[in-house]
Amino acid sequence: MNRIAANTLKTLRLLPRAALILMVLAAPVLAVPMMRADTGSTIEAPALRKSGVGFVLLVSLQRG
Repeated sequence: MNRIAANTLKTLRLLPRAALILMVLAAPVLAVPMMRADTGSTIEAPALRKSGVGFVLLVSLQRG
């Protein structure tokens, strides 16, 4: 009976430490879905207008 009680006490002492380690490891994994769920605060850049300068540069820089 004494051995069972000692093992039980050892397990009960390790339980809070194990729970703390699991919480620290699980916090980032559980935080990712919460961050992705809030899509209302996403700020997008305005679309750039295409001016066709790239084609002009391509033609003018070709060696003839």
